[in-house]
Amino acid sequence: MFTDLSSPRRVVITGFGCVTPIGIGREAFWSSLRDGKSGVRRIESFDPSPFNVQIAAEIPDFDWKAELNPKDRQHVPRTVPLALAAAREAVRDSGIPVEELSLDEKRMFGVVLGTGGGGLAFTEKQFGYWFSGNAGKGSIYTIPASTHGGLSSELSMVFNIHGLSHVISTGCTSSTDAIFYAAQHVALGRQDVMLSGGVDCPISPGILKGFEVMTVCTKEWNAEPERACRPFSKDRSGIVIGEGSWIYVLESYDRAKERGAKIYAEIIGYGVTCDAYHRVRLEANGVEPARAMSLAMKDAGISPEDVDYINLHGTSTQLNDRIETHAAKLAFGDAAYKIPMSATKSQIGHPQGATGAAGIGAALLAINEGILAPTINLDVSDPECDLDYVPNESRKAEVETALCNCIGFGSKNSALILKKA
Repeated sequence: MFTDLSSPRRVVITGFGCVTPIGIGREAFWSSLRDGKSGVRRIESFDPSPFNVQIAAEIPDFDWKAELNPKDRQHVPRTVPLALAAAREAVRDSGIPVEELSLDEKRMFGVVLGTGGGGLAFTEKQFGYWFSGNAGKGSIYTIPASTHGGLSSELSMVFNIHGLSHVISTGCTSSTDAIFYAAQHVALGRQDVMLSGGVDCPISPGILKGFEVMTVCTKEWNAEPERACRPFSKDRSGIVIGEGSWIYVLESYDRAKERGAKIYAEIIGYGVTCDAYHRVRLEANGVEPARAMSLAMKDAGISPEDVDYINLHGTSTQLNDRIETHAAKLAFGDAAYKIPMSATKSQIGHPQGATGAAGIGAALLAINEGILAPTINLDVSDPECDLDYVPNESRKAEVETALCNCIGFGSKNSALILKKA
């Protein structure tokens, strides 16, 4: 009934698509990462004047209507066109002719997405219609569209693929966890191809107010939004919420080689833990985030000295950045001071459940192009954050192995390791 667990298949990434605050499409995203571009700006999707926080990393110039059938446009959250655009690019990039696959082949082609908020902003908007006397503007599909599971269903229907269709929602670790879950199904032979990654769009009046109430967002940089997200800097003051979608095609190494596919990287290790400590805060000792990274290295069969680059969670909050730095030292020992590491959020803000998938996009830049994306706005480092964060400018480097680290609400931690195939 089950595949022989003694000989799992190697799993590789063969397609990559994205829609981000610093560029639509893989090449635009990579180019902006190289240049240290910030995607943080004053919020334009609604009037932020009543809020203390008036900035976010929104995606400008995204033609969301082009991704949807006109009859569907009022019935799905913004996360759906974001995911569709990224998935379409990823499939094109992979070279897999989805429309030509047989039914049996489509049954071995699945979707696993990670999201934190899913359709929360959509739900907020629909409830606003219903309770303000504008029920006619609302969608009859509000309930199914608001559930996280609806995201993967939309991709399954558009691509007419009949494999598993799941959504993982574990806060900020969602997409890292989703990609591992997808890779595991390929490794065990339960699916041949997977679309996997992360999508989130947590930018709405209600969500922004919720973050304000938690006092986790910076409110000091409304006049200079591009400088607002500043992980590991001495004067950092909180996160900047962001949006985006990063989707990948995963398949077995043997299948990819047989069809002559371009291979971005192999997924070789994963580790996951929980502090079991607090709804939002990390435990100060950093033991569990460190253990997640150590477990990922153990799973990959590598040592700290084998890791060439780390993409950090880097939220730009005083507490998290210090704890993550300490956790890296616990996990990597003396090697922590020799490994370059950077925080993609400094450029794209915090896309919540899509965070891990975004970090993997930066890791693929390092592995395939030999470019380490910088941590921008790192003018003066916090004395307790004393590692090599690739400050302000990208750097050339030979990268064979990269680790992506994620830390989420509810004290969740996960780490994924990629290797040049």
